Amino acid sequence: MDFLSATLSRVKPSPTIAMTAKATELKAAGRDVIGLSAGEPDFDTPQNIKDAAVAAIAAGKTKYTAPDGIPELKQAICTKMKRDHGLDYTPAQVSVGTGGKQTLYNALMATLNEGDEVIIPAPYWVSYPDMVLLAGGTPVIVETSLESSFKLTAEQLEAAITPNTKWFIFNSPSNPTGAGYSREQLKALTDVLMRHPHVWVMTDDMYEHLAYDDFEFCTPAQVEPGLYERTLTCNGVSKAYAMTGWRIGYAAGPVELIRAMRKVQSQSTSNPCSVSQWAAVEALNGTQDFLAPNNEKFVRRRDIAVSMLSAIDGVTCPTPEGAFYVYPSIAGLIGKTTPKGTAISTDEDFAIALLEEADVAIVFGAAFGLSPNFRVSYATSDEALTEACKRIQNFCASLT
Repeated sequence: MDFLSATLSRVKPSPTIAMTAKATELKAAGRDVIGLSAGEPDFDTPQNIKDAAVAAIAAGKTKYTAPDGIPELKQAICTKMKRDHGLDYTPAQVSVGTGGKQTLYNALMATLNEGDEVIIPAPYWVSYPDMVLLAGGTPVIVETSLESSFKLTAEQLEAAITPNTKWFIFNSPSNPTGAGYSREQLKALTDVLMRHPHVWVMTDDMYEHLAYDDFEFCTPAQVEPGLYERTLTCNGVSKAYAMTGWRIGYAAGPVELIRAMRKVQSQSTSNPCSVSQWAAVEALNGTQDFLAPNNEKFVRRRDIAVSMLSAIDGVTCPTPEGAFYVYPSIAGLIGKTTPKGTAISTDEDFAIALLEEADVAIVFGAAFGLSPNFRVSYATSDEALTEACKRIQNFCASLT
């Protein structure tokens, strides 16, 4: 359609949302579909956070706020950054957006010009490359591998940097793999970045509290203080606090960048929901006691998924350090055929056939830039996860 923007032709709809929508459609038609495609905790938002939202409504805190957040939330974010990472920020260095996605988008829109490159390790969260394209930049995709536990090496990062590189997007623990970088692994990357002062770091820490076993989360500016002035540390309350629908994300970074992001937001959505902001104040300042019990449930679910998927011939499923995803390889299943005659030539073929023939919704690896794999979100009940993995086992066993 000639009327539409040419920019729009460079991007695609979110595959994770598309798979979730397809699963919902089949459920509405009466199918017993188990959805493992959405990155959304099945836990309810903690009661103290909900109470704070109700209190905000009762107090009439339902008007416009400053475009990028109320002072109380900005201060809570500063306190959190100091408490968790030893990083000092002032409220003027903080931007609050309508979810983590908008915060990242604002930063890219505020900084990218034609020809600017953004290094993105693959597999990546599906929105990173498309947001770069919408902002006029060029995504530079660097593939990791199963052998490297889906982690970028210092050598790969060094090789990807050019004079046109503006940003390096970093995500740990990762969506879609759950891979978490140790302090030593992250230090190797920051050492490279210290040699290239024109490269800025956009770190997506959304899954920081979802860290398991002996893995200890750390963020780039914490590991290398020399990067503080060119790092945008992004986060939100969606995942750890089970607040996906509240839509609050935030970022901390240099004042000039935050000011530019505010300008973008002031001409798009303006302020995030006022009530959600007050709920987020309580999330960050209030009790954190629910995090450990929730993580115990996630670890149990992770182990169920890894164990059951690893038992399938042709599937290799590494154990992730965090988040609530596993990213198995199906290299051993490519070239096979389903009982209904569907050829499995790609991981997208696999995902579509699994949904249509076994009523399990996953997301195919190509959506995240690395095949042949698929992503399972284990942020669901033990019972649903176990049944879904049984269906995946049976489906794979039926392939010839």
